[in-house]
Amino acid sequence: MLQANNISYQIGSKSILRNCTIKLKPRTFTAIVGPNGAGKSTLLKAITNEVKLRNGSIMVNGHSSSALDSKALSRIRAVMPQHTSINFPFSIEQIIEIGRFPHHTSPVENEEIIEKVIEKARLQSYRGRTYQTLSGGEKQRVQLARIMAQVWDKSPHPKYLLLDEPTSDLDILHQHALLGTARELMSDNLGVLAVLHDLNLAAQYADYLVFMKNGEIVKQGETREVFTKENIETTFNHPVQMLEDPTTGQTIVVSIPNHMHLEPQKEIRYA
Repeated sequence: MLQANNISYQIGSKSILRNCTIKLKPRTFTAIVGPNGAGKSTLLKAITNEVKLRNGSIMVNGHSSSALDSKALSRIRAVMPQHTSINFPFSIEQIIEIGRFPHHTSPVENEEIIEKVIEKARLQSYRGRTYQTLSGGEKQRVQLARIMAQVWDKSPHPKYLLLDEPTSDLDILHQHALLGTARELMSDNLGVLAVLHDLNLAAQYADYLVFMKNGEIVKQGETREVFTKENIETTFNHPVQMLEDPTTGQTIVVSIPNHMHLEPQKEIRYA
């Protein structure tokens, strides 16, 4: 399990995170949602030791993250940032190979792993392409493959992928392709933690939702229990309606434009 225990972070006198506790279990997809400036990406950075905490601790598979060296941590958890700028004509295979840097494996073994990752990420048709020729959605899928390669080893211990707004610039095809691949990886004893802005995508793919507002976790729990009108309106300070998708039967959220006033409807929950 990857766990943040009562963590807080501040810049000068400004509090950015306050007493946040979150658990990421293997074989579970957890999504962090909340308005702009809520602290979602900062929480991700805190979990990966990118910022210095005021208080609290990060535990990784029962060990304090501060007690593990950077290479050991990199083999257990990998981060996909919002944006990755690469200005060299690397092939997609070379980008994915970057993920193997924390490992002491042979070139032959690395090549075998890269091939397996390409297959898992469904990137076979992109072999030999340079990264710069790819669309935004294709680049994100290659970056997902890179972090897959980073945590790929024979160890039975749980691994974790942390995705910071991975779908923010993607069309619906690539959104579902990327998140679908992430869900499939959970069968390999892997946990996924993603910051997502699209509430319906979060509800479709996440087993567990974490609502953040003003640097605090205001609600968290299984998606079917916490994906409610009350929690969404409290977190985002905006009126919404909860409807049932006629095709999937899932609950979806519809935000109400400011110039419209609809009669309140009965909230629909997961069965």
